[in-house]
Amino acid sequence: QVQLVESGGGLVQAGGSLRLSCAASGRPFNILDMAWYRQAPGKQRELVASMSRGGSTYYADSVKGRFSISRENAKNTAYLQMNSLNFEDTAVYYCNVRVAYLLQDYWGQGTQVTVSS
Repeated sequence: QVQLVESGGGLVQAGGSLRLSCAASGRPFNILDMAWYRQAPGKQRELVASMSRGGSTYYADSVKGRFSISRENAKNTAYLQMNSLNFEDTAVYYCNVRVAYLLQDYWGQGTQVTVSS
């Protein structure tokens, strides 16, 4: 079992920045991909950014140039640096990891990001 603990969410004014963290712990595991999703009220959960163990990244078009994903493999930790936040970024942000064993996915509990206009 893998546990994910997210932190770093909060209330920020439009144009501001936040940095989310996601730390994985539990029995020994090999994390392949780490990703951040978000879900706004009344909307489906969407992939925001992801990074493979080798460093390949993906960003949703809506966050390209503003968000940056990184990870520290030795610490099993992922980060999401969010700059130039706007109202549309308001959502609950979830960390997701995929481990090598059976390609299982694990989710964090979510952290609220609220951008005030």
